[in-house]
Amino acid sequence: MNLHENHHDRPAFLAWPEPGDDQPDVAVVTPMLNEAGGAAAFVTEIAAALSGRNFEIIVVNDGSTDDTGVILKNLKAEIPQLRIVGHGENAGQSRALRTGVLSARAQIIAMLDGDGQNDPADIPRLLAALKAGNDQNDLAMVAGERRDRQDTAARRWASNLANGIRRSLLNDGATDTGCGLKVFYREAFLRLPYFDHLHRYLPALMRREGFAVEFLQVSHRARMHGASKYTNFGRLLVAIRDLMGVLWLMARSRSPKSIREVDD
Repeated sequence: MNLHENHHDRPAFLAWPEPGDDQPDVAVVTPMLNEAGGAAAFVTEIAAALSGRNFEIIVVNDGSTDDTGVILKNLKAEIPQLRIVGHGENAGQSRALRTGVLSARAQIIAMLDGDGQNDPADIPRLLAALKAGNDQNDLAMVAGERRDRQDTAARRWASNLANGIRRSLLNDGATDTGCGLKVFYREAFLRLPYFDHLHRYLPALMRREGFAVEFLQVSHRARMHGASKYTNFGRLLVAIRDLMGVLWLMARSRSPKSIREVDD
């Protein structure tokens, strides 16, 4: 029995799930913090994008202090696939993402930011690319890369600078790890080391575990409600610290290439 990834034997959990009556095929995980103005419309968009599939939507209410929780609860009658998981206090996007993945019943996860800037209509394309990867032994994630970004010039400049530095140091192949839209196998994600701001380093960490990552261009929309939870300066400070930590993790990684249980 193969227990780990390698380039000859595909791990059992990197197989597209068979249709089941009870278990959803895909879980969409989206963290939200004070998104009352757009929460209902965004969840409705997600449900429409996955129409015809067996899916669940897990919104992690990350300690919102506005009416986000009430609005989501009222939406459950209209969208029965919606599940709401609440944090007692704000714990950040990476912790909210992990909470959602741990709560998911599906083997396939689609994650996207809760501010509405990711377009749910792109999810099926990424899912199709991941499913097509069944012919590859180690494809575990398909990550979106934003085209025609609808951010301010200052934010685009800061993001491009950070992405360039990160890519040159980590060699993760990603040009836009700030894009919140990604699809991946749940079990592969749960093998990654957890730390705050993990979500910005998923391609590098997936590759650290021996998995392959593909990238697809996706659309990007202007924020219509609420406000960004980050500043450029704040991002820079944490990015430097986090990058040093990820470099350490990469340097301390050792791969067994394969793990097999020996039969009697």
